[in-house]
Amino acid sequence: MDWQHDGSTRHRWVAEVLEQLLAEPHEGPAHPPESFCKVIDHLMNPADALNEGLDRPNALRQLNDALMREGFEAFYGEDKHCYLRHVGTNTVSVLAKNPHRPLSAAEMQRRSALAAFLDTCSEDELIEQVLLPMFRQLGFHRITAAGHRDKALEYGKDIWMRYTLPTQHFLYFGIQVKRGKLDAMGKSRAGSANIAEIHQQALMMLAHEIFDPETNRRMLVDHAFIVAGGEITKAARNWLANVLDASKRSQIIFMDRDDILNQFVVTSLPLPERAMPAAPTPPLSTVQPPF
Repeated sequence: MDWQHDGSTRHRWVAEVLEQLLAEPHEGPAHPPESFCKVIDHLMNPADALNEGLDRPNALRQLNDALMREGFEAFYGEDKHCYLRHVGTNTVSVLAKNPHRPLSAAEMQRRSALAAFLDTCSEDELIEQVLLPMFRQLGFHRITAAGHRDKALEYGKDIWMRYTLPTQHFLYFGIQVKRGKLDAMGKSRAGSANIAEIHQQALMMLAHEIFDPETNRRMLVDHAFIVAGGEITKAARNWLANVLDASKRSQIIFMDRDDILNQFVVTSLPLPERAMPAAPTPPLSTVQPPF
């Protein structure tokens, strides 16, 4: 059958292929299958634009007319790839990203802008505007930040969250966040925190239960993230490893400034508002008078 000359047959064939792609395994209703996302990105390649600009507004509008009925929206990222966003949760469906790969020029600019933001942000801004969106995008669920109001009941955790394994079992994570550098000095310097303080908070985090309202159960934290907006020195890591017993040592995960920057950039998340580059000021010759 020469389906290339039969429009209805071709449409049925395309529909069947799309149904097969959408039937593939995926993480949940907010994440379409990876193969479907690859097809969308390939079909929306800016190089294939015809009678429109590289941002393909006409093609994007037609695509979104169909996607919006299913609760999704297509958009172009700064890397010129087309992504899908779940409207209800604002979750972006991206292909598996390697934070250790070489970054593009655009990604390096985003990394520099985010690094400048980390230099001046508060601990709450680091949590709410960087870490929470990043962990959601990485597939964690039930992400709950303690906030300053609940510090008395926090038990060493700034954030707790849950990760669902492919077997549908849950792992629980607690996160202790420090805005600046973590070192092993006997006394904390300005802008840095002593790892001995983190040690006590990590032990408290691992020893106290958290309540998961979705399962209506109290659970112990399986792993503790130690997250710093600055460097976590080698001396600090070694000190903590030496004072923890073998079982506790395996439960500690470090994430420092470089890890945050690389993970955030490769997942194509929007930068915090204060990290966005300022719009250039138009030359005086182009400014129109208000009358």
